[in-house]
Amino acid sequence: MLDKIIQFDQDFFLAINQGLSNPVFDWLLPILRNPYTWSPLYLFLIIFFIKHYGKVGVLIVACTLATFGISDATSSHLIKKTVKRVRPCNDVVFKNEINLRARCGSGYSFTSSHATNHFAMAFFWIVLFRRKWRHTLWLCILWAASISISQIYVGVHYPLDILCGAIVGMLIGLGTGYLFKRFFPKFFEPKNNIPPTIPA
Repeated sequence: MLDKIIQFDQDFFLAINQGLSNPVFDWLLPILRNPYTWSPLYLFLIIFFIKHYGKVGVLIVACTLATFGISDATSSHLIKKTVKRVRPCNDVVFKNEINLRARCGSGYSFTSSHATNHFAMAFFWIVLFRRKWRHTLWLCILWAASISISQIYVGVHYPLDILCGAIVGMLIGLGTGYLFKRFFPKFFEPKNNIPPTIPA
């Protein structure tokens, strides 16, 4: 059974890593997975949260960082060091079959920390803002998913690394989001449902 799952995972990996190969993805997806690409977004969100929500905005930023820290520790230190799955680009048998489009790295593969971290932050924000802005749900999921899938395309993670990382991240994000909701219920009261004006 395990062998069949691994074989399916490898076949699915090749379908994305090789089957979807094209010049546009070769250029775009390595950019999407680069953390520096999203630095302007993170800076904007920090300023936006603090400017429009004051002290609560500072708490949102702090809880976002805490969510990231919990998810990264869970994926990078707890799960990866327990499972010890070799990355596809480091597998001595499999690596010759892949198109490597980014630095492979020496760490383990399962779960993808990119997927875990970004889905954790995405679902933390979804809990906080889905009733304030109707597009929050699909924007956050699209953002996290595009970063995560790029990990398969560039050759550094298997699909199951991404799927399981996303599930772990979702659970962490929902957990921290509902803890925030429990301790700061006034943030979710109807008077806060009027979205602030986003600066042009």
